[in-house]
Amino acid sequence: MASIDQKIDVFFQPVAETMSGIVFYSIPLVDGVDVKLILVWLALATFFFSFYLGFVNIRYFKHALDVLFGKFDKKNDKSDGQISRFQALSTSLSGTVGLGNIAGVAVAVSIGGPGAVFWMVLMGFLAMSLKFAEVTLAVKYRVHADVNHPSRIAGGPMYYLQEAFNQFNMKFMGKFMAGFFALCCIGGSIGGGNMFQANQAYQQVLHVSGGDASFLADKGWIFGLFLAFLVGLVIIGGLKSIAAVASKLVPAMGLIYVTAGLVVIAIFYQNIPDALLEIFQGAFSMEAGLGGFLGGLLVGVQRASFSNEAGLGSAAIVHSNAKTDEPVSQGFVGMLGPFIDTVIICLITALVIVISGAHHAADGVEGVALTSRALEFGVSWFPYVLSVTVFLFAYSTMITWCYYGLRGVTYLFGYNDAIEMAFKLFFCLCVVIGCSAELHNIISFTDAMILSMGIPNIIGLYLLAGVVKKDLKEYQLKYFKN
Repeated sequence: MASIDQKIDVFFQPVAETMSGIVFYSIPLVDGVDVKLILVWLALATFFFSFYLGFVNIRYFKHALDVLFGKFDKKNDKSDGQISRFQALSTSLSGTVGLGNIAGVAVAVSIGGPGAVFWMVLMGFLAMSLKFAEVTLAVKYRVHADVNHPSRIAGGPMYYLQEAFNQFNMKFMGKFMAGFFALCCIGGSIGGGNMFQANQAYQQVLHVSGGDASFLADKGWIFGLFLAFLVGLVIIGGLKSIAAVASKLVPAMGLIYVTAGLVVIAIFYQNIPDALLEIFQGAFSMEAGLGGFLGGLLVGVQRASFSNEAGLGSAAIVHSNAKTDEPVSQGFVGMLGPFIDTVIICLITALVIVISGAHHAADGVEGVALTSRALEFGVSWFPYVLSVTVFLFAYSTMITWCYYGLRGVTYLFGYNDAIEMAFKLFFCLCVVIGCSAELHNIISFTDAMILSMGIPNIIGLYLLAGVVKKDLKEYQLKYFKN
């Protein structure tokens, strides 16, 4: 007799297949290579804003660091906002730096070869301009939506989408697009931002604790209750609590993972020149034909796009709460997200795999197992470090995506303490379900909803591109007169 979770999964199967079929629709190119239209949609926006904004990621990279570390902050600043710039960046990173940085990159190398690493890093670097645009708009059009708590700020794509269409006298379309974005955000927070993260964290703990012989082998619900308790401790306190934890957790987990990666790279230092050559040759090699070249390119672009979430609008939701009266300045801070997420953390994962030679020993397409083996090649007990990192990555992603989902709920239903608490409790319940159930179709459905956020969000960005450019020019005149 089928279990409850199997029945639920079967029930969602037609919905998941339909939604995934639409969002992940592919068109054939050459030599059997297919390209996902959602990937084209995100990539085109990345290239457009990089050129349209004059490569702000290059010209103002140092300025972005100065802004982040408070060089231009004023004493006794009375600006709107609930959290600091650093907390906003850390919280947004806690939502993007997740299992994709470990397992997703490993899959990219397995499928696209070392050459995919080059395209992944390039795309991550260009994505900084796209992130700059959405964060700038989120701060510019944020509102005080809670009459009972005037200090609370609401912002993100839901609000600048309305403004974008209002400028063209299309108020109904603006509300529809904003509502669609909010709905997708809620669904994505439950699946990809919660149940998937919880499930993968449980699987990694199960792996290092003995696999089928582990005490936890058939007790995922126990691990789920523990994880749900930890999540609940943070999310009940709201944004300030989430930001406070994220601002400490993200630097710590990033330092642990990057340090472990650099140690392995140092151990295999003699392989670095050959590995870099393999990456560059693989990126432009035509030995496998045009299809092989495009396959590596597309896999790299896909990993970068799906990892840093540029274009999806998620990070803009939390950045809108930063304490500042200058939207462009927070846009600079926001654009550092893809650099840290993709150019640093994802690149470390890829280099560990390639430099250690673990990808040559891979048996088919592997995810976290390949990264674990690469670390083990360097230091035998590093897979345990990876387990801690996977747990922290998953945990940080969950608490941030709860906030994203919550903002979607409050946009659709208004600020209501009872509704907010009900969503938080339901979110914690889903943590337990994610650890103890096989809900493949539900997670596939909600993953599709996360990527669907990019459809209305990018439309809004295009409509308001001129506003971003105008504000950027005014900012340049103020701070770069010479």
